[in-house]
Amino acid sequence: MQFYKKRDFGSFISDSFGFFRLYGKNYFKNYILLNGLLIILMVVIAIFGYRELFSQLFSSNLSGNSSYMENYFESNIGMFIAIGILTFLLFVVLMIVNYLYPVFYLKRLSEGQQKIKTDDIFNDFKNNIGRIGVLSLGMIFIVAPLSFILIGVSYALVFIIIGLPILIFVFPTVFNVVNFLMYDFFNSKRGFFESLSYSIRSQFSYANGREKSPYWKYWGATLIMSIILYVITTIFTMVPMIIFFASLFTSAPNGEFEQNPFAGTMGILFFVVYGISMLVSFFISNLLYVNSGLLYYDSRTDLHQQVELAEIDTIGINE
Repeated sequence: MQFYKKRDFGSFISDSFGFFRLYGKNYFKNYILLNGLLIILMVVIAIFGYRELFSQLFSSNLSGNSSYMENYFESNIGMFIAIGILTFLLFVVLMIVNYLYPVFYLKRLSEGQQKIKTDDIFNDFKNNIGRIGVLSLGMIFIVAPLSFILIGVSYALVFIIIGLPILIFVFPTVFNVVNFLMYDFFNSKRGFFESLSYSIRSQFSYANGREKSPYWKYWGATLIMSIILYVITTIFTMVPMIIFFASLFTSAPNGEFEQNPFAGTMGILFFVVYGISMLVSFFISNLLYVNSGLLYYDSRTDLHQQVELAEIDTIGINE
């Protein structure tokens, strides 16, 4: 697959799926080896943490003790602080690996490497630890606050009707800017602010300034891929959820629970399904990240001609 080339809207969608047809087995093998343990730990913490929280919440409602939850938190404050810190650190590491894995994987493919090993990606993380630190700080203290403000204002405008279409445009654009920043920061020699500037400018115009704006095809490709992923996760999670709540209400007289619904077999099943849906979400989100990579490579018109000339030279040598 050629990465540095111009693509139209349809090509972004088809090539994103085509990528996994070509490289999916190797891609997910390395993804599991690098990220699998982190994901499993995160899912386990989420399952047991949420189960305990909901169980205590329903127990307090059933007993009629309004201060039950307050007393429970006060009695276990140390445990909650420790679990909170552990979860936060695990989440940060997981997000770094989850977001940058496709960046390093596609970078190696774009440079001509075909068979990528886990050690190759691990070395990319190790060799770029300094830049990863810079990127993480910039994302946390600069990009994230600005993104939350922009998206928050768009959410607020939803209440005056005009906000909904604004949100539909803002969210994919912010998502593209963030992903372009990560791809550019590790595919060029630019600094953080230079890459941030490029990631914003490239949404609206090509670097050569002679071609029409790529904004609509970038926005459209990200929106369609987001909808596809949303439909998949919704179908996967909603059916078990409906069965779970339906079974609860049909077994409870007058819709009132006589015992904690999260303590029994159905409660365990509910959170197991929740954990599996998290796993599925982590895996299929790679489709969106790879699509962002193809958008980024489309924007690098400065490298398109170099790649084409290199391919011509290779053909000449082979002949």
